[in-house]
Amino acid sequence: MSVNCIRNILEVSSQTHSDKTALVHAQRSLTYGELFKKVNQIAHYFTELNLEKGSRIGIYSNKGMEQVIAILALLSTEYIFVPITRFLKPEQVEYIVNDCDIQVIITDKTKIDNITKSNFEGKVITYEAIDKESVSFDEIYKYYNEDFKCTIKSYNNAVITYSFATSGFPKGVVITHRNLIDSARVVSRYLDLKESDIISGLLPFNLDYGLNQIFSTLYKRATLALHKLVLPSEFFSHLLADKVTVLPLMPINITQMFDEDAHRLPTASQLENVRIITSSGGKITAKMLEDIEQYFPKANFYSMHGLSEAFRSAYLKPKQLKIRPTSIGKAIPDVELFIINEKGEACEPREVGELIHRGACIYKGYWNSPEDTHMRFKSIQILSKVLNLEGELSDEIVVASGDFVYKDEEGYIYFHSRKDEMIKTSGYRVSPSEIEKVVRDNIAEVEMCAVFGRENEMIEEEIVLVYSAASELSKNEILFELKKHLPNYMIPVEVVFKKSIPLHFGKINKIQLKEELS
Repeated sequence: MSVNCIRNILEVSSQTHSDKTALVHAQRSLTYGELFKKVNQIAHYFTELNLEKGSRIGIYSNKGMEQVIAILALLSTEYIFVPITRFLKPEQVEYIVNDCDIQVIITDKTKIDNITKSNFEGKVITYEAIDKESVSFDEIYKYYNEDFKCTIKSYNNAVITYSFATSGFPKGVVITHRNLIDSARVVSRYLDLKESDIISGLLPFNLDYGLNQIFSTLYKRATLALHKLVLPSEFFSHLLADKVTVLPLMPINITQMFDEDAHRLPTASQLENVRIITSSGGKITAKMLEDIEQYFPKANFYSMHGLSEAFRSAYLKPKQLKIRPTSIGKAIPDVELFIINEKGEACEPREVGELIHRGACIYKGYWNSPEDTHMRFKSIQILSKVLNLEGELSDEIVVASGDFVYKDEEGYIYFHSRKDEMIKTSGYRVSPSEIEKVVRDNIAEVEMCAVFGRENEMIEEEIVLVYSAASELSKNEILFELKKHLPNYMIPVEVVFKKSIPLHFGKINKIQLKEELS
């Protein structure tokens, strides 16, 4: 059988590993054979909805086995799966529904009210029976047992994930079935995942990093242990009870994990099962690395760098963490990374330029947003001064990431700033990341911080620093410390204390902060 999609992998696994545990959550588990049967039942019902090929179906629910079954069932059909994060409010749900014309929403009973308030007029399918009018998974399992045939092509659209773009409005990124296969293949290779692994399903399934935990598990016929992080103590109970060996995280999860009295944390010997920890979606601090090393002494830690337009670009091997802890590493397998300056020429070591991604894992573009697509998805001609394109097709697409980076003499890449976040003040171009790093490295009381520019007619933009801490610090104390490390033009004009900083998909929501302080 040719492998065109994730569905094909599940089908093969159900034949070769029918009795192997595929999915666990709390006290419940499903083998590959049982999972495949349930996915078939739900997929068969979906096809009887008689929607047009490529119709969008949203999943808006809490994490659980039925959510995974729903995802895999949708990916067995010619419909497009749209993840809607459970934290979204009705007006945000309404925006996504309207933007990509979602016709069906799959949900649980906790989200019904939000769906009603979002003015959704399409069909609602629930996991559990709620009323006599709605269709539930429980009912589908009872009545649908026919064989289901998958006719997906690898180039078909599979998923649309939503995140904020430079305009401030969420933009949907279109992902193909081939993208999902490639991401599982590449990650499984450089992490050296094994059939015996138990992978933590901690991350939400609304973005590609979280979804990849499902797909990598299937690709290696491993086991996925679902968990929703609420309290640090519950998180460690998950690692111990489920005997997790692979732990994918975001930096915020690492902070939350150790936000607990030390005497309540497990010992390092209790966590020896964990052999791999991965992190993506933000910077790793020295404190995070110290905690990981102390409590997970046998784990290899992989720091990874991804793009909105491509699943993943770079990763740093564990042995390099102490040598160059601030590097994002080198290109993942099957990908080439280039750093070019404004003239399109290859940057020399230590010269800052834009990161260009060529090869595997490039997504298809932004849904209903040709402007954003044109800004990021470029012809390979952008590399004409770097590569010899003679005889090559010129319609190959690469990603101009908008990430400004540089490489050292050994080719390791370091993040510098985002193109769309650069602040122009008093004739200088200032990287917010550089100021944020100085704050993190030198003011221990600060928990989180964000720097951005605000319009000022006199100097183009003035610099604003927002931070959270256990209690408010003296503004002068902060400014005096920054002046020790930064030139005057990089010193913030305004310093704002907030007890908590808004997050979006695990990252600081600078758009919301700007709106609050405008």
